[in-house]
Amino acid sequence: MDLDTIRDVIVARGRSDLAFVGEGCGVLAGGTFLFSEPQEGVDRLVDITALGWPALAETDEGLEIAATCTLAEFAGAMPGRELGVEVLRAQWPGTALFARACRALVASHKIWRTATVGGNVCLALPAGAVLGALVALDGVALVWSPDGSDRRIPLREFVLGPGRTVLGSGEVLRSITVPTRTLHARSAFRKIALAPLGRSGAVVMGRREVDGRGALTITAATTRPMVLDFDETPGAAEVQGALAAIDPTLWFDDPHGAPDWRRHVAGVLAREVAAELRTEVGDGQ
Repeated sequence: MDLDTIRDVIVARGRSDLAFVGEGCGVLAGGTFLFSEPQEGVDRLVDITALGWPALAETDEGLEIAATCTLAEFAGAMPGRELGVEVLRAQWPGTALFARACRALVASHKIWRTATVGGNVCLALPAGAVLGALVALDGVALVWSPDGSDRRIPLREFVLGPGRTVLGSGEVLRSITVPTRTLHARSAFRKIALAPLGRSGAVVMGRREVDGRGALTITAATTRPMVLDFDETPGAAEVQGALAAIDPTLWFDDPHGAPDWRRHVAGVLAREVAAELRTEVGDGQ
């Protein structure tokens, strides 16, 4: 879609160019949402794709995923597969959630080649499955502030509600880092939708870390990703108790599913995920 309100397009070549980001300005990476509907009140775009951020990079903390990493690059980040010059190690089973999350999106593979991880996270949509996967792996967002300082925010605290994040005026999401301990974790995934190719009504992702600790993350069914932490992989009763403690107002309501249905199916999926994670590796896994 043509954006007829745009008067300036600035191609950022360095961090100093991000000073143009602020009120009335859109940050352009993939642009699959930005150009999908009118953007009233936006008269400037700052294109961050020329900043040259590596899509995926191994660091001392774990795996850093650039905000400009495309969904195609993200989905290709499976154990043992090469992606350009980056090679993700086979002992990172947690990365199996990446492709599963992308397949939970209502998007073609053409969109995958353009849409970005940062866009999916910053849109803060309940159905943001990539956002959910990175929350499920305890990702931490690196945010560049306009004064030149950095902020590191646990991704589970990044989204406040549908379309709302903690980003302040002029701030830009630089990357998300998935820590090594969750890259080593076992994972499990379940989703459900009212239509075979429709928007996900509920997505539940779980992880079981090497020391036995784990978490269940619920997305699509709630207004923001909900993380349920456990000292060990929970049983059905523990899952049910944790779900019952979720604020009832957080269950999402739209044409793709009513809150009571979402609450019910999320419970079914969460118990399935927990049961899979309780199963020892090799026992039907």
